[in-house]
This record gives sequence, structure tokens and C-alpha cells, in this order.
Amino acid sequence: MAQPPHESADSAPSGNPPPPQAPDATTGGRRPIPLLSRRGLMAAVGLAAATTATPTVVAAAGRDHGGVGPGTPTGRPRNGTVERSFPETRSGEPTDATAAALAFSAGWIVARWDGSAEGGRVRFSTPEGDGAWSALPATCSSANGGARLIAADGATGYRVQPPAGARNLRTRALDTTGGPRRRARVPEEHPRLRGISYLSRAEWGADESKRFRPNGAEIMPPAFYPLQTITLHHTDTANNAPDPAAVVRAIYDVHAVDNGWGDIGYQFLVDEAGRIYEGRWSGAAGMPGHDARGNMVTAAHVGGANSGNLGIALLGNLTGRPPTEAARTALTELCTALARLHGLDPLARIRFVNPVDGSTREVQSISGHRDWMATECPGDVMYAELAALRSGVAAAGR
Repeated sequence: MAQPPHESADSAPSGNPPPPQAPDATTGGRRPIPLLSRRGLMAAVGLAAATTATPTVVAAAGRDHGGVGPGTPTGRPRNGTVERSFPETRSGEPTDATAAALAFSAGWIVARWDGSAEGGRVRFSTPEGDGAWSALPATCSSANGGARLIAADGATGYRVQPPAGARNLRTRALDTTGGPRRRARVPEEHPRLRGISYLSRAEWGADESKRFRPNGAEIMPPAFYPLQTITLHHTDTANNAPDPAAVVRAIYDVHAVDNGWGDIGYQFLVDEAGRIYEGRWSGAAGMPGHDARGNMVTAAHVGGANSGNLGIALLGNLTGRPPTEAARTALTELCTALARLHGLDPLARIRFVNPVDGSTREVQSISGHRDWMATECPGDVMYAELAALRSGVAAAGR
């Protein structure tokens, strides 16, 4: 089982981190971070929206999930909760066999193996027969867990042929839409400012039990450090997903269970409709991804350089196509809010200093996953847009 890919030796920081040190002279002189709440973050996002988006795009980015419709004036959010139901994630037993018949219709197959070999193929079956063989997707990076999430589209069986040189194949099936319903309480109104909203973990259906070992110990206890940089990803999943929250639940399950991290590896995710999802658990005291003092929770998205490095993932595959306009707008607004809150110059090249092991790296303040390690993430087209993203964030912050 992979360890959380946080810092050197792949060890996660534990206990209370040391007090934040003075910012490195090359990081642009981050100003002190004020005490912030979840409502405070979205207020900043709303302010960013006022300067970066047209009303049409804002309405698309702020599409509601179970609350008031787009464009409804903000008003004071009610403090109550409502009960909603979510499908439990069904999982087949992990197997080292190359073929499996399933007792449920699978939305996904998770495949992983030891070694750096790429390639291989998969074929799905339904009661009507076997489908055609298709290539297995490449992993984002073995340093980031190495699991491949493969859309199964309701298959009831599958066969996997791993590439030559692969060792210790493990596969399992997932269903994040059709399982038994579980009930959970969610905020009566998720935060909304100028039509912008984010979905809390409860609202996208996170099963918090996955964060814990059978003995009740948290697998990846939160640790917090000042934000130094933002790294962009794509999830390398199918575009035009009909149920983006189900995709987020599948990614959560892979990261928490298959990679052994006990949580999703990103602080935020953005879907093609521009909805913002709360990622890594950070407790209830602060805003999403932060503690009450405004320090950023460490997640697991860049092996060896996670503390102080905030990860945002765009749902879909952005290798051959750009993000949607709604996703692009929401991403710009979110990065603008984070840059303002943390005094981050979006146009600067910084010297990232790992607060855990002292290692350093020269990167842009807003960079792509491939700037940190050998990977195609966040996709060729998205990577080519990073300069425009930085400029958009800088313009909105003036």
C-alpha cells in the first residue's frame, strides 16, 4: 500500500507543525494571513467574480445543487442543515486475476501494478457480450500512487491484459451511482456570493469513514503550513461526465483506498460546469483547505512537495481540448481569491521551500503538475493556458 506522497521518504507530517517561519526572500514577501472562515473564502471568490466573469458565465459557474437557482441574490445563509441521500460506493473485492465477473454494474475499474511499464489493454463485458479491446490509460505518476481509473460504463465483467514487465497486477470495480442510499446532513444553503458556490464534502457525498483505519486512527491526519504556490492538474477522466460528483467520489475512493492516502489528493476540484468542490479534509474550524489561522492543509498531489503547495484539479482530460469556459472562469476566480488571501503574486517565479525537509524548487507561483515531475498532467492544452491564467488572475487582483 502506497504511503501518502508528501515529502522526502514519502512520509506525511504528523502532529503539530512548527510555527510558520518568515517567508523566504524569493517568495514575494507573503503578507500575514488573517483569520478566515469558509464564508470568508467564498466572499473573496465572489469579489473575484465581479471583475473576471460576465453574468452569463457566473450563472453557469454558480449552478446550484439542491438550493436556490442561479442568479438568486445572496442573502444571509441559513445555519441549518437538511438531510440528503447519496449512493454508497460499491466495490468489488480486489483481485490479482486478469478477468472478473461482477455482481453489480461497474462505473469504473481501478488497475495498478508494480513497475514503470505502460501500455496494456482492457475489455469490458455486459449480459449482451464482450466489447472491443481498448488501451489502458497511462498513470499520472507512480510517485502519486500509480492507480489508473478506467471508465467501465455499466460493465458487469472485465478482462485486463497488463503491459509486458508489469508485476503484481491488482484490479477492482467501483460503482459510485447505483449503490444503496445512505443519508447525511448537509448545509441548508451552501455558501453563495455573486452566483458562485462550492460544494462541501458532505454535498458531493464524501464517505468520511474512508479517512480512518479500522482502529479509528486517521490515515492522514491534517497538517497545516502557509501556502506558497498553486499547482494545476487534470483528472484524466472522461470529458462531458453526466454526473461529475460521482466522478469526484470515484477519485476519492481511489486516492483514499487504492493509494492508501485516506483522502482525496487535491484541495479543490472544478467540473466542466464551473462547480467548485471542496477536496482534502481540513476540519470544521477554517475555510475549505485551511485551518482557522489561514494555513493550508497538506494534501497528496505532488509527490515529495505537498506541504505549502495547493492542488486544484479540473475534471476531465485536457490533453487535446481546452477547459470549458465555465471551468476556466471558476478556476480564475478561485485562484484569484487564493492569491489575494495569501499575498501570492500570480506572475512571479518563486523558490518553493518544503517546510518539512527543506528541499527547494524554482517554479511559477501558479504552475502545472508537469513542472514538478515527469507527467503529462495537466494536459498539453491546459498547460499551454497557464500563462493566460496567471495574467487573468493578476488582472483581477489589481
